[in-house]
Amino acid sequence: MKQIALQNPVSRHIRENFSIYAFVIALFLMGVIFGAVIVNSLSIAQKEDLFFYLKQFFGQVSTGKLAAPEDLFRSSFLHNLKFLGLIWLLGISIIGLPLILVLLFLKGLVVGFSIGFLVNQMKWGGFLLSFVTVLPQNLLIIPLFIFTSVMAVMFSLNLIRKIFMKQAAHFAFFQLFLKYCSVLLAVFIASLAAACIEAYLSPQLMQAVMKIIH
Repeated sequence: MKQIALQNPVSRHIRENFSIYAFVIALFLMGVIFGAVIVNSLSIAQKEDLFFYLKQFFGQVSTGKLAAPEDLFRSSFLHNLKFLGLIWLLGISIIGLPLILVLLFLKGLVVGFSIGFLVNQMKWGGFLLSFVTVLPQNLLIIPLFIFTSVMAVMFSLNLIRKIFMKQAAHFAFFQLFLKYCSVLLAVFIASLAAACIEAYLSPQLMQAVMKIIH
């Protein structure tokens, strides 16, 4: 019974905002598909240039010449936190609503392009590499991006209703803002976990896969 009680707020939240979640997820998937399509539109010269740098990187991975895990952790954490923090900040401003959707689409585009390029250039080996380089941290980051974007859109829409539709009554702004701030705390904690995966787990998995495909 306690487990059901804990699940109820989450399931209720998703059910009440299902249309926003569906739109945000669809937009992200469109970005993934568009990113994969872009790979096929690149010229042979562009693909060769990109693959040259990619081979250099994987050469460093196979010889263990990557940056220290602490540096990778810091870089990954700051990158994700800046991106997610920007989405959170845009939710406070009404004019930031379209930009939230653009950033989410761009995140999907980067993921789709990364996977699509690896598979296009390295076939089965590229699929294995994308599985260990892109997937592990993104299993946490992608849901976090979607959740943060949904909360930012919801907060922005509530501001629009208050300002333009004069819904001052029954609008507990301070309580709503505190709840929105808790989203930033969740983003911070989840970004730490994702950075740990990318810095300490993904390089080890990459090295293992490089030994298999070479």
